[in-house]
Amino acid sequence: MGEQRQRYNEEFKRQTVKYIQEQTKSVADVCVELNIPKSTVNQWIAKYREFDQEPLAAPEKVRELQQQLKEQEKANKLKEREIEDLQEELAILKKALHIFSKEPN
Repeated sequence: MGEQRQRYNEEFKRQTVKYIQEQTKSVADVCVELNIPKSTVNQWIAKYREFDQEPLAAPEKVRELQQQLKEQEKANKLKEREIEDLQEELAILKKALHIFSKEPN
């Protein structure tokens, strides 16, 4: 016959999710360590995850976000410069249109 399914109580599930959040190991590594299927643990994480258990910022994540911020600031400066150039061109065109649309005396 089929294999008996393992049952886990609520406290074990919560403690497992807390353990995963506090570790630097991957979910797959913890699943192997505890001999629990990854899909089961992922369901527990979705249900019991508490964000206050997670570290706020890992140094590599902070560096990555800083780099993204610098790239965005650079892109924004380029766009601002382009907008200023287009506004200047528009002002020149308006003046030219005004000058050339006057009827000659």
